Amino acid sequence: MTDGGAAAAGTGFFSSVDDVSAKLAEVGYLASTAVATTVFLADRLGKPLLVEGPAGVGKTELAKAVAQVGGARLVRLQCYEGVDEARALYEWNHAKQLLRITAGRDETWDEARTDIFSEEFLLARPLLTAIRGDEPTVLLIDETDKADVEVEGLLLEVLSDFQVTVPELGTITAARRPFVVLTSNATRELSEALRRRCLFLHIDFPDAELEQRIVRLKVPGLDDALADSLVEVVGALRGMELRKAPSVAETIDWARTLLALGADSLDEAIVRDSLGVILKHQDDVRKAAEKLTVA
Repeated sequence: MTDGGAAAAGTGFFSSVDDVSAKLAEVGYLASTAVATTVFLADRLGKPLLVEGPAGVGKTELAKAVAQVGGARLVRLQCYEGVDEARALYEWNHAKQLLRITAGRDETWDEARTDIFSEEFLLARPLLTAIRGDEPTVLLIDETDKADVEVEGLLLEVLSDFQVTVPELGTITAARRPFVVLTSNATRELSEALRRRCLFLHIDFPDAELEQRIVRLKVPGLDDALADSLVEVVGALRGMELRKAPSVAETIDWARTLLALGADSLDEAIVRDSLGVILKHQDDVRKAAEKLTVA
């Protein structure tokens, strides 16, 4: 059977690039022109959006912000090594099926099979949940690069035609196309077939001006001069050869830490004492402490 008809081309969350910037800012996400433009095109064209970049630069938060702006349900598939079709797409409720078969012992197998492979026994996972929804939906496929290569084949059918085939039930086609965001930290190369189906966006660490705006928005009680100094130090840390450079989220955490400590300026003592907020490896902390000086 086929559930629903052809999906519309786009979700219609945004009317222009400026509208993207304004609406995302209203929910606390400050987008660059490149981000706003690509989000608008993904929305208008109905294309999945593949977002790559270092951990902690706002890839996942972008999907959450779009969902909030659109008044949409956020459906999240968190990828990891070993995630399979049953976890991503659907599976059958085997315990409930067994109880049903036991209760109908006088039935033939054909009679029982018709019943146990029905909607009542189907457990929809994130991909099927997003496809079947008739309400505005943002489908977040998070950390796609952590999934096995085989999972990409599953994604191809979903992202090509926005439909899912359940052999026992037929093909289920999206009545309302979700806004799809795939994120990747580029720990492995995604297939060209998957990339072709998506618009691509690379989000890097923001420039100093944008990061200062983000800090002031997220930590409004922080002094502007201290925010500027903090961002300058974070930029210097990112210029070092560290195991893990500080993310934007960690910049915000550090700003909140300084606010909680009642700091009114950055000096070497407070920087060294609080490096563990933004650096997560001891060798990084040691290297930063040796090289970093605060004017």
